[in-house]
Amino acid sequence: MTGSLVQRLLAAADAPDPGVHLAAEDPEAVVAVAMAEVAGRTVLYPGPATPLTVQIDVDVADARQISYLLAAGPDGGQARPGRTDDPWVRVRYDLAALVRDVFGPAGPWTGTGRDVVMKDEPGPVEYKPDDPWLVRREEATRAAYQTLRACEPYRGDLAALALRFGSDKWGGHWYTSHYERHLGGFRDHRLNLLEIGIGGYHEPDAGGASLRMWKHYFHRGSVYGLDVYDKSLLDEPRLTTLRGDQADPAMLADLARRHGPFDIVIDDGSHVSSHVITAFQALFPHVRPGGVYVIEDLHTSYWPEWGGNGTDLSDPATSVGFLKTLVDSLHHRDRLHDGPYQPTYPDLTVTGLHLYHNLAFVEKGRNTEQANATWRPRNDPMRDLPKPQRSAGE
Repeated sequence: MTGSLVQRLLAAADAPDPGVHLAAEDPEAVVAVAMAEVAGRTVLYPGPATPLTVQIDVDVADARQISYLLAAGPDGGQARPGRTDDPWVRVRYDLAALVRDVFGPAGPWTGTGRDVVMKDEPGPVEYKPDDPWLVRREEATRAAYQTLRACEPYRGDLAALALRFGSDKWGGHWYTSHYERHLGGFRDHRLNLLEIGIGGYHEPDAGGASLRMWKHYFHRGSVYGLDVYDKSLLDEPRLTTLRGDQADPAMLADLARRHGPFDIVIDDGSHVSSHVITAFQALFPHVRPGGVYVIEDLHTSYWPEWGGNGTDLSDPATSVGFLKTLVDSLHHRDRLHDGPYQPTYPDLTVTGLHLYHNLAFVEKGRNTEQANATWRPRNDPMRDLPKPQRSAGE
């Protein structure tokens, strides 16, 4: 299965010597998966105005070489097995270096295990700006840039990806800077991300902009999208769509057992308060310690038609009111309880809350920080003092 092979390649890329882990793999399959990943990344970088073919040669065991042709161009490239007699650009990798560059974290070794050769000059040229050879050489330089950058982890910002793929996380909203602040530390990790809400409504091939954004931002991640409509036409390597209703807790629990645990869950689904709360209660137990649960578009919490409440701002049946209860969970050790108290799951596992306009981040962990000193008074410190006596006649 391609999905499991990708996971093995991600694990191999973490090893000091990826080649040891690749010895048991089919090199043809490994190169095919790596080239699919590279081709998918070319859309992130400018290429030549006129498509130009780059040849990528991969050295494998037994002195064999597997070659692919990448058609670099203005809208990204496509890769297919093959060779050409006289490529403008030739990139040569050994198999372990290719896997490390494509599937590994960014590091000082990135790009050091490859050879890049540009076509030699055909002979004396006039070096006029419109000389056909020089024009084509400039196009080849752009093709090389697009190809080589696609062989490495994406290091640009999240807003640029949102613009590239049409996600409203930048523009429709202004969420990307907050996302980078809280999720940037995950960029080089192997992780599972689930986003509720794919977009495009009932159109089977519409939506998925944010999923593509996340796939390239978390270049080693497995990205899942959940929607009430079938969006399987959007599936691609490391991006899987799932069908289901976020208001169905049994479905959510089954989904989490099959595809979790998750490092990041993002609720950009129906925005109905009851659905938001149901999804959190079903999925937060399946977030790994150290992971983050995100809820978007909290404005609907104040709109009655979305299950919100614009007058009772602490109503726990609304998404914002529910988040306010998590503040109390975070401080459960310091609250006053009438008699013995059994901590709830959020009491024990919510370790941080960060709220912005229409956006909340809930951090998962072990909420074990001890309470304040037991000798400190919890009630009104003036309560037990003697009451002043009134004199006669008052």
